[in-house]
Amino acid sequence: MSVRDLLIVGAGPSGLAAAIAAKQHGLDYQVVEQGVLVNSIFRFPPQMVFFTTPELLEIGGLPFVSPYDKPTRAEALTYYRKVVDRFDLPITFEERVLHVARDAAEQVFEVETRSSKGVRRVRLARHVIFAVGYYDHPVRLGIEGEDLPHVSHYFADPHLHYRQRVVVVGGGNSAAEAALLLYRAGVHVTLVHRHPALKRTIKYWVRPDIENRIKEGSIAARFNACLAAIRSTSVVVQVAPNAAADDEAARQRELSADADASHAPASTIVAAAAPDAAMEEIPADAVYLLTGYRADTELLCRAGILLNERRAPVHDPETFETNVPGLFVAGGAIAGVDTGTIFIENGRFHGTKIVEEIARRLQG
Repeated sequence: MSVRDLLIVGAGPSGLAAAIAAKQHGLDYQVVEQGVLVNSIFRFPPQMVFFTTPELLEIGGLPFVSPYDKPTRAEALTYYRKVVDRFDLPITFEERVLHVARDAAEQVFEVETRSSKGVRRVRLARHVIFAVGYYDHPVRLGIEGEDLPHVSHYFADPHLHYRQRVVVVGGGNSAAEAALLLYRAGVHVTLVHRHPALKRTIKYWVRPDIENRIKEGSIAARFNACLAAIRSTSVVVQVAPNAAADDEAARQRELSADADASHAPASTIVAAAAPDAAMEEIPADAVYLLTGYRADTELLCRAGILLNERRAPVHDPETFETNVPGLFVAGGAIAGVDTGTIFIENGRFHGTKIVEEIARRLQG
């Protein structure tokens, strides 16, 4: 069985950037992706608009041309397809990596995979890059009813819920934008958030819109509230005593603090309600749990990678090599619980640095 110089796990922007660099350095490499091209972006809501400008999403020096200051999801998908075609990158889609093991004697990695059709295979490589991102692994609440068919951790098209009652859980961009889109599609929306105010990281053009809709009552809101259970036609919410959605002092305190849920361990992402918290049952035809996402640390740990106290892989900040020699991390894979620190804008540079280090070693 042939041994490649490099196997790249993940065909997101950071994985594609690594593949481009590998091609430019003349390495024998392959990209393996468990879903479709830029799978995380593909799973974004169809109406999604990026918080950045087109040039900050570019990889491989290929211009991202857009008539807008902030590109759309559809434009990004088109752009990354053009990138793959332009560089003719070898990518295997719908093939999930199950296990990565290093043969120390041979200094070769055995990468076991399974395709969407159930075909298993083992790939061999001298180096591996985990560019797996985190959007495919939602933070679960661990409550009754989370797996019911009308519950989702991903928001799609608001038209599905015209004249329905929908509960959106979360206080960041995803939750705010989903609530607004649903409201404008004729949906009765209730936003539930465990803190006294929306996150300070909400896009500047979204914040006044969502706050005004809540203030006027177009979107109902429950702050200082935690979901206790999900039922077939309703949700049960625990609301902390004296919690008021229009408590401006509480909101200002929240805005001045770092209230980003990504700074809390996944196991404590939902705050426990006070013992005397009030219980409220809210009608719900659909529930969106937009409470954040995490990298697949189980896969990293099975490969022998150590995690720090923030659940991020231990790695060299210069080369991105982990404690396992020859095994690297890039993009969202390095974030741990601090997902708000890694974006396409900075993660797209990781792959180039990694490949430069690999090429140096192979030439030496």
